[in-house]
Amino acid sequence: MKLRGLFRITLLVSILANASFSIAQLQYQDRLPREVFDVVAPSTRVTGAPGDMAYLERDCRAISTNNLRTRIVNTAVQEWAYFGHAVYDLTHTRDDNPDYQRRPWTRPRIDSGAAIRVADSIAGYWSSTPDSAWILERQNQSWDSRGAGSRWRNPWSAAFISWVMCESGLGDNRRFRRAIAHHSYIDQAIRARDDNESLSAYVAHDTGNLEIEPGDMLCRGMRPNYRSLEARRSQMGVGARTHCDIVVKLDADHDRIMVIGGNVRGWVRLKLLPADINAEGLLAPVPYNGRQIFAHLKLQADSIPNNALEQSPSVQSLSCVEQSDLSHIVDSPDCS
Repeated sequence: MKLRGLFRITLLVSILANASFSIAQLQYQDRLPREVFDVVAPSTRVTGAPGDMAYLERDCRAISTNNLRTRIVNTAVQEWAYFGHAVYDLTHTRDDNPDYQRRPWTRPRIDSGAAIRVADSIAGYWSSTPDSAWILERQNQSWDSRGAGSRWRNPWSAAFISWVMCESGLGDNRRFRRAIAHHSYIDQAIRARDDNESLSAYVAHDTGNLEIEPGDMLCRGMRPNYRSLEARRSQMGVGARTHCDIVVKLDADHDRIMVIGGNVRGWVRLKLLPADINAEGLLAPVPYNGRQIFAHLKLQADSIPNNALEQSPSVQSLSCVEQSDLSHIVDSPDCS
């Protein structure tokens, strides 16, 4: 299929040098029809307006996982497109960059209209996580008091990951422990490292030991600021502030790894993580902004090409542009 409309992605090129930017600079892409890409929109899992929203669906569809990597990547990319192709570039904040000057972290402003547009989608993410009814109830109260355009009270990044896995066929908790916090499935992946009989779809490794591929996940810890799997092993089962993103592309030419995550500065964003080729010849993430990726969750599924981002239905549905317009994000399309 020829690429049509990638003028939207050209907008990314001019802003990649900035760490954050206004969401209004980018255009939203509607989710694809199910006959093109069979994903049930998260918004269909809930009913009602902000302030009176309720879950309709909590379970996951029983679907084949034969193309698990591809489906995980394609599902994450479609949500990224729906949220407006937002990019968060962290490559200039790497800790070995002598020109980097750390600036105070500030929460980005989310336009109220944009927040209302995606409110039911984020609620749909939450619906895939067990024991989250109180979160939606709390958010309804927040919308009642602060307005429908107010941001979510609870961090929803683990809910985003849980929904992607739910919609990709990993509905069995033995394969993926969907949860309101990342550490639940990180611990599952660590235990799977020691259990040859584990059914877990992901197995945890220290970064730099195995090749990273699209569909894998990269995780960091904030509180505590984990530096290795061993540090987490000593606290298995204990709550921790962690965050994981889904790998969608490795870009060794520009020393970076592209990942998509939820609640990244309040939005679904594609992050550009700094990376280097290590002693084993593998592209691995490096510390940035005082933080470090401590866990590589390896998906137990067949490998897929590194151009999975370019080949995703959401990107393929856009139109052709000049090669230079795409060079910062995706490889040049064949528009001949």
